[in-house]
Amino acid sequence: NDILSPLIQKGQSISHICATHAEDLGCSKRTTYTYIDAGVFDVKNIDLRRKVKYKKRKRATNTSAKNRLYRIGHNYEDFQKCIEKKPDTNIVEMDCVEGDADGHKVFLTFTFRRTHLMLIFLMEHQTQEEVLKIFSFLEKQLGVDRFSKLFEVILTDGGSEFADRVGMETSNDGKVQRTTVFYCDPYSFWQKGCCEKNHEYIRYVRKKGSTLDDLDQEKTTLLANHINSTKRDSLNGHSPFELSQLLLDNQLLSTMGYKLIAPDDVMLTPELLK
Repeated sequence: NDILSPLIQKGQSISHICATHAEDLGCSKRTTYTYIDAGVFDVKNIDLRRKVKYKKRKRATNTSAKNRLYRIGHNYEDFQKCIEKKPDTNIVEMDCVEGDADGHKVFLTFTFRRTHLMLIFLMEHQTQEEVLKIFSFLEKQLGVDRFSKLFEVILTDGGSEFADRVGMETSNDGKVQRTTVFYCDPYSFWQKGCCEKNHEYIRYVRKKGSTLDDLDQEKTTLLANHINSTKRDSLNGHSPFELSQLLLDNQLLSTMGYKLIAPDDVMLTPELLK
């Protein structure tokens, strides 16, 4: 109880706590859930996010959306053909996370499929120009060769902010292609499920519908550090940051100013950014 309760109140998951304190707890994750369900500890089922029932996703309709010019040859079917030819391709899923309806600032996120590491940038507006600024920044900091290796293929949705495919794919000097961008099918968010799953962690700290206008990039980086330091069952008890230190170019982590948060200090509640 002394181990579990304070950490769960910080927003940590049972998976993260068990990966960090397996020996101290002296019981399996399933047993831990059983004890909580039986009311043994100070924390209850209501304190566990995974006990919340999710709403059913709306099924995609059969209405076919018109392919815009920038999507021709870069739809999800083309993406599948691309990675079938090169299964070791570095795939990055890109998306935007919006704040409230009256706000202007949004998050631009990049999620690396191999490690689940998520980069989070705060944009002033959800526009093509703001997205291209982030691409330009990353290339300047990493160099075009390193950028091309890390962001070999990018998968995103059909939002208007991502419509300038050529601009995203072309280097700052306009001489080389730095990445290849593909687009998910309409209403098929599951096609970039790694990214969508990571966004759940953002919503633990900033609820859906709350503004992002009070944030700056420093607080955004703090949020990313805590999310990337959370240990996951899907990563065999490791955190995205730990895997990225092994599997990604460490220049990316230093460029972003990302740091590993001590396991017991990880916080995924709104208090993190207050």
